[in-house]
Amino acid sequence: QVQMVESGGGLVQAGGSLRLSCTASGLAFENYAMGWFRQAPGKEREGVACIKWSGSSTYYSDSVKGRFTISRDNAKNTLYLQMNSLKPEDTAMYYCAAGPVWTGGTCTAGNYNFWGQGTQVTVSS
Repeated sequence: QVQMVESGGGLVQAGGSLRLSCTASGLAFENYAMGWFRQAPGKEREGVACIKWSGSSTYYSDSVKGRFTISRDNAKNTLYLQMNSLKPEDTAMYYCAAGPVWTGGTCTAGNYNFWGQGTQVTVSS
């Protein structure tokens, strides 16, 4: 069965950095677009960053451009999100996801079929 497991979340001071990882199994990882989504209590799920099959194309939400970097290692079936210059507004549960469709201009949750359990990121002032 398909499994998506996130790790690397935690508590960090504003201005600090975290690196999230997502290891996938049970699917042909290199044939799926991958994405990071986040959701804070009382707010809608937001597409943070997405990456195409080989990593040649990426998308970032305006709120994280210049601060976050999405990458993937297909040989290790692993997705990463490097988060720098973290802000309290980045506090949320972060989820990784896999899907067969590349939207190009955004991360659309409806195009992603498989989801991890999430990892909590909390940024203090």
